Amino acid sequence: MEKKYEQISIKQGFMKHNGGVLFREISDTEYEFKSTITENHLNAAGITHGGYLCALVDAGSGTAAHRTAEGAPCVTISLDLKFIGASKIGDEIIGTTKILKKTNTLIFLFCQLKCNNKIITSASGVWKILKVKPSNLGPGG
Repeated sequence: MEKKYEQISIKQGFMKHNGGVLFREISDTEYEFKSTITENHLNAAGITHGGYLCALVDAGSGTAAHRTAEGAPCVTISLDLKFIGASKIGDEIIGTTKILKKTNTLIFLFCQLKCNNKIITSASGVWKILKVKPSNLGPGG
């Protein structure tokens, strides 16, 4: 049975403010996320702003890293994006993240964003797994 998407933008912050991100696990190393483009995601040319696409990749792939790290907090070390195509208002963007390698402290991954079944963005990134004691996470963490 295919897993359903869950809203991961539940706390106040940038991604919740911008419409949120739906996320699901496909396998132990593959994850999928999506968002629908609204007017506030557009740039002056009327297409989706590259900064929003970058934030979407960071949020979706960061959640994949977090899940791969068994719930440990993770932070982005590097994120290299290639903008290949465009999307516009009303389009659904679907991201796929593939975990390439996990060490004790790092997660390496690859991500693609697709719109209308065409790749619009590809990215590779490295996330740092933080070894934080639960008491240092703050309220609700």
